[in-house]
Amino acid sequence: MQSLKPVRVFLEVVERGSFAGAARSLRMTPASITRIVAQLEEDLGQQLLLRTTRQVSLTGAGAVVAARYRPVVEDFDRITEEISRAARPDQGRLSVNAPLSLGMRLLPGLLHRFRLAYPRIQLELQLTDALVDIVAGSCDLAIRISGPPADKSTIWRRICLVPRAVVAAPALFERIPAPQGPDGLDPAHCLSYGTGAAPETWALSRAGASRSVRAGTEVVTNNGELLLALAAAGDGMVCLPRFLVQEALSRGEVVEVLPDWEVAPLHLMLYYPPYEALPPLVATFTEFFEAFIRDAGAFDFGS
Repeated sequence: MQSLKPVRVFLEVVERGSFAGAARSLRMTPASITRIVAQLEEDLGQQLLLRTTRQVSLTGAGAVVAARYRPVVEDFDRITEEISRAARPDQGRLSVNAPLSLGMRLLPGLLHRFRLAYPRIQLELQLTDALVDIVAGSCDLAIRISGPPADKSTIWRRICLVPRAVVAAPALFERIPAPQGPDGLDPAHCLSYGTGAAPETWALSRAGASRSVRAGTEVVTNNGELLLALAAAGDGMVCLPRFLVQEALSRGEVVEVLPDWEVAPLHLMLYYPPYEALPPLVATFTEFFEAFIRDAGAFDFGS
């Protein structure tokens, strides 16, 4: 056989239950359908279909051929579509993963503009604070806010720095003394961002001096919104990106702790599977994302 066409025709006959039905579906004549299936049977040396005046049914050999070839054809079509999609920079489906808090604040505006610019790109958005296994193919790219990456098997593209601040509710310091420096940060009142039970480390600096403070393990979570809510309720101090706490600071729900000390910033990054070169759709989103972040100044807090 020189192509998959005879197999496609045979599978369509099986799906429709008749040569006439397959002919209508494929926009071919019944005679052409009959001839192609007969040639396939001759090529395989097997009778595949039992023919009656009204319908057809599979022989034992036909059932085996249908069962074996159907997934092959489906895989062929899927791979062909993926290759074709990857070659089009402005058309196809793109899967993007992003952290929950960042996604809720940043992505509505970004995606609105992106869809206006690229109406033929369909988007699948996954919001999760867990670091996805991007090599397993769960998405085409991920947006992440993190420290310098340690994973050498993937591609990380730094976009900009993300300033952070240590904040707490004013009511907290009615119960405990306000810290006068990093050494006054009591781990028992420092809530941790992270996974598992490991405490978070806060790196602070001022005028050439640097301090590392180990936060506590009373509360450890990988969701910044939850930490901010706990801080606003007076449950402790938290170290979070400024874009997440800025509104609460403006409303006076929290205040900055040790404002004369700078917290080591995080990086806004795009995170990819180990592509040899960025697929056109991924490159399109990457360029748009970088331009949007630059023009919007979403992480520019004058620090």
